[in-house]
Amino acid sequence: MPEMTPAELRARLAEALPAALVEAEPLAITPPPAHGPQPGLFNPPDPVVRPDQLVAAALFVRDTLGYAYLSDIAVVDYLHAGCFELVYRFYHPSGGPSIVLRVRVPRDEPVVPSLTPHWPAANFHEREAFDLFGIEFTGHPFLRRIYMWDEFEGFPMRKDFPRQGDKYLGGESEG
Repeated sequence: MPEMTPAELRARLAEALPAALVEAEPLAITPPPAHGPQPGLFNPPDPVVRPDQLVAAALFVRDTLGYAYLSDIAVVDYLHAGCFELVYRFYHPSGGPSIVLRVRVPRDEPVVPSLTPHWPAANFHEREAFDLFGIEFTGHPFLRRIYMWDEFEGFPMRKDFPRQGDKYLGGESEG
């Protein structure tokens, strides 16, 4: 079973795709949650890839390193830092621990190239991120809402989405 640490992955990516990696700043956890990590900086060990280099890095992970199974794409909303972080988790078909690629995009212009043309399973993960966070995936063949109805306004998983008085939950209606 293959086993690759984040540092080894970063070194392999730096050697093969020197323009792909970003030296990402640690992000502040603000405000701190009542449970879990307390105030401080969050600096994951996984490599952070430039959005425009995501496809090349993901294909390197698949075609060179053999991590062919894209398990999931998670989105983290760092409201106070003004960015979203997309977390791509890959597994090797023969087993072992996963490896992770991260991509950070600004909240006001969240655009990432689609992996769906290369991993058909990315389709629903990308549609979910589009529907719930408003992240655009360029090159996606059918980027439409997957959970919310077409007329729904906004993106309900963003930290700045209104939670009270929501017109969809029977609160006061607008206009």
